[in-house]
Amino acid sequence: MNRRRIFSILRSVPAALLALTVTPANAQDAAKALRVVVPFPPGGAVDTLARALSAPMSRGLGQNFVIDNRPGANTVIGTEAVARAAADGNTLLLMATSFTVNPSAHAKLPYDSLNDFAGVSRIAYNPLIICVHPSLPAHNVKQLVALARARPRELTWGVASILGGGRIAGELFREVANIELINVPYGGGGPATVALLGGHTSMMVGNVLECSPYLPSGRMRAIAVTSLARSNAVPQVPTVAESGYPGFDATNWFGAMVRAGTPKGAVDRLSAEIGRALQLPEVNNTLANVGLSAGAMTPAEFDAFIRAEMQKNGRIVRSLKLKVE
Repeated sequence: MNRRRIFSILRSVPAALLALTVTPANAQDAAKALRVVVPFPPGGAVDTLARALSAPMSRGLGQNFVIDNRPGANTVIGTEAVARAAADGNTLLLMATSFTVNPSAHAKLPYDSLNDFAGVSRIAYNPLIICVHPSLPAHNVKQLVALARARPRELTWGVASILGGGRIAGELFREVANIELINVPYGGGGPATVALLGGHTSMMVGNVLECSPYLPSGRMRAIAVTSLARSNAVPQVPTVAESGYPGFDATNWFGAMVRAGTPKGAVDRLSAEIGRALQLPEVNNTLANVGLSAGAMTPAEFDAFIRAEMQKNGRIVRSLKLKVE
């Protein structure tokens, strides 16, 4: 999604949700704000989540809600800031799929991804979509796989970044389909979309909202979404799982963590407030506008989810020998 569209969406969010600091109600410790570290620049999906949660969580916790954007190094800078914070439940990390990719992609991290953090809740997720240029003679997964096998290492597929969720999803699809493709990483979803529209790549694996505007006109053709369930944004597009690869599931997701050692009561309360906020219509509307679906988990469920994702994504990164020095 391009930056202009995201900022347009953010302008439509009620002012109360956009406030970086929200006045507490019935504060137990008004002097201690909840600092929410977002390891991405303002205007992106994780920043949007933080702002959407700000008002309801502030009311529920009785604390000021302060968003601290700390982008850089594929989220390592912001993540390190939380690893060094006090384990008192007053610093929350909003993170994404990259958290489970970094341990395998970096030779050394300034924190231990498993032992320095505790899961609070998954917050939201969004499916990815496989789209092809209309010149490609493939209208479904079966035809795409057959074409790729007939033309090994001729078809190219674009992604937003070398280590993002699109790359992981695409590599998983390539692996289960047993096909050879040439990957072309771009500096964001916008450039990858433009490349496919111009015919510079054969296909792309990207966010649904990056491709869906071009489907009705035929400038792109949707092959499948990568989640287990179909996307509400493009319900006519089948999943990879129902297209011959049962169980296939590769989505972008976003969640919340705290520093390890945070009291269980504080973790449980943060998780409960996230869950309550995600049930509010205004929060769900904000998520839907950027193609996200709410998907809360308990702390235990999210910890198990993180470990499973780290194992799956780590195997892909190691097999590709991708490293960030």
